[in-house]
Amino acid sequence: MNFEFSEEDAQLRDAIQKWVAKDYTQERRKAIVEAGGFSREAYAELAGLGACGLQVAERWGGLDMGAVQAMVVMEELGRGLVLEPYAQTVVGTAVLGTFGGEDVQAAWCGGLADGTRMISLAHQEQGARYRAAPCATRALRVADRWEVSGVKTLVPAGDVVDGFIVPAMAEDRLSLFIVERGAPGVSTHPYGTQDGARAADVRFRAAAAQLLAVDGDAALAFALDRYAAALCAEGVGIMDQALAATVDYLRTRKQFGVELASFQALRHQVADMKMQLELARSMSYYATLSLELDPPARTIAVSRAKYQLGISMRQIGQQAVQLHGGIGMTDEYIVSHYFKRLTQIELTCGDTRHHLAAVSDAMKDVASVVAD
Repeated sequence: MNFEFSEEDAQLRDAIQKWVAKDYTQERRKAIVEAGGFSREAYAELAGLGACGLQVAERWGGLDMGAVQAMVVMEELGRGLVLEPYAQTVVGTAVLGTFGGEDVQAAWCGGLADGTRMISLAHQEQGARYRAAPCATRALRVADRWEVSGVKTLVPAGDVVDGFIVPAMAEDRLSLFIVERGAPGVSTHPYGTQDGARAADVRFRAAAAQLLAVDGDAALAFALDRYAAALCAEGVGIMDQALAATVDYLRTRKQFGVELASFQALRHQVADMKMQLELARSMSYYATLSLELDPPARTIAVSRAKYQLGISMRQIGQQAVQLHGGIGMTDEYIVSHYFKRLTQIELTCGDTRHHLAAVSDAMKDVASVVAD
């Protein structure tokens, strides 16, 4: 595997980094949270940098790049705790480009590339516990069109995006559909999430749908693996900032007349945080580079990464708060927001125990082969 970033990757990272530092300040983020957890203006600025069209083909106005570039952007957005659901754009453009027909791509890819349209993966159902199946949502063929009925929960920015990628059972098999948010029969119930962003429960009542992928199992696994890899990259960016903020605090805060950074016990805790960060970073790279593999190797690689990220995010988040003391828990201080977002990432797209079980099951298969 090649872990070297190209000059284009470095330029992309620099552009997003500068935008986050200059235009997505803590003050602006706080205002966006108070306004509901989403800013179309901020998302348009991100699209203006070319980020939304990274994985879109050039014929649709995109840059025709890949998962590595998406990972670079996700890391930098993580550093700024950007609320806008860019990970959904990463997933949506990849799924449309891989599984969508010419008509689907023509309808969506151009708008996704320039940021005028947004799409979210609406896959989670109550009681699913991170499993893709069983799926209670149904798709019915009526004359010359499909209609989808069901309820999806925890859809990122579900009340503001323009459409949804919806897994539904169609003729006894799972398929993926695209449903416009404004279509008759679609209703949303929005709410805030603990990290300051927004999500919604979405109900479909015989809503008109466009078929995206007949083999929904393969397409949904493809989407979820890219979603998890994107979250891993975001987590690395957040942890990097949390560690930097903690080190800066220990160097400036004094106790008994000396800097906290001079205490050996605290230095050991920071060293443990640094080790966890580098473990997480390497596994994030591993997950992104493994996206080119065929399933199930791709899915197991992503589960390995998400498991390690879960461990690292919990340890770094908790240590960052503890080393800051009482101020680390206040809403006014950025470290508490790092911890909130890390906690939410750990619980999204399969928590640590879920991915540990997946890795363990895969190891059982290997062990049985060796034993034979």
